Amino acid sequence: MNIDVRPGNVLEEDAAVGVLLAFEGEALPDVVASLLEAEDFTGKPNQTLLVYPKGAAAPKRLLLVGLGGRDGVSLERVSQAAATAIRQVRGLQAESATMELPAGIGDAAAVGQAAAEGLLLGAYRYLVHRTGMKADETFEVGSVVVLAGTDTDAVAAGVAAGIAIGDGVRLARDLVNRPGELKTPPLLADEAVALGQRQSAVTVTIFDEHRLAEEGFGGVIAVGKGSDSPPRFIIMEYGADLTDVPTVCVVGKGLTFDSGGLNIKPADGMESMKNDMGGSAAVFGIVHAVAALGLPIHLVGLIPSAENMPSGRSYRPGDIVTTLSGRTIEILNTDAEGRVILADGLHYAQRYEPDAIIELSTLTGAVIIALGNVATAVMSTDQELADALVSAGTTTGDRGWQLPLWDEYYEMVKSDIADVKNLAGRAAGSITAGAFLAGFAGDYKFAHLDIAGTAWLDSPKKPYDSKGGTGSGVRIVTEYLRSLSN
Repeated sequence: MNIDVRPGNVLEEDAAVGVLLAFEGEALPDVVASLLEAEDFTGKPNQTLLVYPKGAAAPKRLLLVGLGGRDGVSLERVSQAAATAIRQVRGLQAESATMELPAGIGDAAAVGQAAAEGLLLGAYRYLVHRTGMKADETFEVGSVVVLAGTDTDAVAAGVAAGIAIGDGVRLARDLVNRPGELKTPPLLADEAVALGQRQSAVTVTIFDEHRLAEEGFGGVIAVGKGSDSPPRFIIMEYGADLTDVPTVCVVGKGLTFDSGGLNIKPADGMESMKNDMGGSAAVFGIVHAVAALGLPIHLVGLIPSAENMPSGRSYRPGDIVTTLSGRTIEILNTDAEGRVILADGLHYAQRYEPDAIIELSTLTGAVIIALGNVATAVMSTDQELADALVSAGTTTGDRGWQLPLWDEYYEMVKSDIADVKNLAGRAAGSITAGAFLAGFAGDYKFAHLDIAGTAWLDSPKKPYDSKGGTGSGVRIVTEYLRSLSN
């Protein structure tokens, strides 16, 4: 979908569908009010009403979308309204639409970005494997013109940023939604190479199973050796040639399918375990967005990738795994495998001497008990980093909520026969997992984002959500990186 920006008034545009975003409690333009009864449309958030001006206004059809009260309007409301609009326009089988952004609701660039993200994410569908669909079922809106009033340049800059970030989220969604057989670790590595070909500023390096053994990636090898698909370690680097810029490593869990290993999962729900690489998908999306934005930052995306399968070669409960750092892990449950591969990725990140390490993973079911599907858990060894990430989540709607990493939690992951154990029991399960990971990040500022509750939705809750992969983590981390680079 193409999104263009120019000045104008939607009521004066000869558009197939004109979209008017309206506030609750405020009078509509006279020409619009004359077309409907007062009670037909109140402007509540995401309320819609389609009217046919029949010459009273220039658009052939006029779609009203509610923003709620002006006092409570936010960028999140704008994104949701734009997503609501594009889905309605698609339902009308309209090739194009024109949408006017209301003035006076905040920074024009930020409003433009929110609108573009809402349009792109609201239009998202994963239809790759559907066959026999009719043309009206696969129809997509080709273009949207955003009308920006007097702030055209600022809105256009915001829309460009929203496209970069929205495309990053869509990339992450595509990867999560893809069946596990089509994104084994070698195939995921191929996707990284393809990203590097699309974004020439991104350099990609792949470690195969032989290089992993030579380097001593004991965690990745242990988890991956039960599968016929060998493990990989993916490095995507942007901005290595820049000087006097911050360096940030983003590490994503690339567990392309999680059967649980020898501690095999129950059949119920295992079909969704293709989503256990949601952290790595977020890293793909972040790298894409940062490169497309051209941020002045040195970003390193690191993805330890394996497939956790049961076989005669699988690692076992009771095994001791020696990781890349030399630290040892007692394996109490082979289904707590994500932290085992991430231990290697986090230690490798220290080679870049980064200003911060941010790790994303669908790590624990316990986080869903704590926060539901509403927010990502943020755990950090640095309060300033935690605050910045939570603030970025509030700004973008990709929300995070901080959980503590107190000393007692580090004690809970200690092992009697190894340095740490990969399972500390049910109590504070998400937090002890975060404490486990923090121990492999050294003295660098570290944040763990547990996206197990937000990376996949069976029941979408917002107009820009979709069933399946959500791309959680892309917007919150990209916004943090933008603030850091500024």
